[in-house]
Amino acid sequence: MIVEALTRHGWDSRVAKQFEAIATDGQQPGRVLIEHRGSYVVATEAGDISASVSGRFRHEAAAAEEFPAVGDWVVMSESHEKTAIIHAVLPRSSQFVRSGRGDMPGAQVVAANVDLVLLVTGLDHDFNLRRLERYVTLAWSSGAEPVIVLNKADLCEDVAERVAEVNGIAPGVPVRVLSARDGVGIDSLRPLLEEGKTVALIGSSGVGKSTIVNALLGWERQQIGEVRESDQRGRHTTTVRELMVTDSGALLIDNPGMRSVGMWDADEGMADAFADVDAFAVECRFSDCAHEGEPGCAVLAAIADGRLPLARLESQRKLGRESAAQVRRQDAALRATERKRWKTIHKSVRNHMRIKYGPDAR
Repeated sequence: MIVEALTRHGWDSRVAKQFEAIATDGQQPGRVLIEHRGSYVVATEAGDISASVSGRFRHEAAAAEEFPAVGDWVVMSESHEKTAIIHAVLPRSSQFVRSGRGDMPGAQVVAANVDLVLLVTGLDHDFNLRRLERYVTLAWSSGAEPVIVLNKADLCEDVAERVAEVNGIAPGVPVRVLSARDGVGIDSLRPLLEEGKTVALIGSSGVGKSTIVNALLGWERQQIGEVRESDQRGRHTTTVRELMVTDSGALLIDNPGMRSVGMWDADEGMADAFADVDAFAVECRFSDCAHEGEPGCAVLAAIADGRLPLARLESQRKLGRESAAQVRRQDAALRATERKRWKTIHKSVRNHMRIKYGPDAR
């Protein structure tokens, strides 16, 4: 299937095969550009169109992560109101997720089908290594490649020291340093915007994501707000997730700032994010070593002689416990949702039987 108008949004042979495998006559593909409170703007062969999920989709979805997210490829049909109805989401090649909202169990998908994640943090008073570790772990779990972007270099007295600290908690992850407001260092990001690649910006409020997006686009697409002097925190100037096409042909996803980052299904990401810890762990005498005083523990030996910071082991333990606890809560929430769903189905069937066969029908 050839959909030339969608090639600028990343349509390729892989997506085409997925679409053809599940689509029926009259249905068309699209890519989600904007997500806002349950409604969507989707790019189609005929242009951008408003869309919402079908009633059946909404009823059968068991978790928040099953709903469309910015970057998703979807299967749609047009309704009589000149809007699109989304019937299915194609399998994702990657997804950046965080703890979901309270009304539905499961993860919240922040960006889907992303090739590269720019983890943006400020070199001002809001700089936080532990939070950056979380972002890196989730980025590795997403299936996309992470790049750390240290913005606001003009507000930092010792940039080299900060870069060294970041390299210490994110070994092997490329680091870019810039001052987006002044345009310094922006050119270091441009080679990353390859044609057809989808790049997502992730970070807290006030770190300068919108300023970076505007600089990469060459015009002010996103509103920019000032940070508070007291704590260098920013307002949510970006209020919706949005996918945009750059002049280079890359696709850029800007996200609202995330004040908290809960771990979610991060086991695979843990291995990459803490590769430095695991490199010593393989030398431990016992394969199930918990690094808590066992004889022959190579991790504790590395900490003792300064080859590995103790903070790295402590972070690995903390994020591992948090991820495991999140999985337990997820399982309980999903079971509760499933019970509620079947209770509603059974009640509907009983009501239908009473209407059709009388009040004594069972």
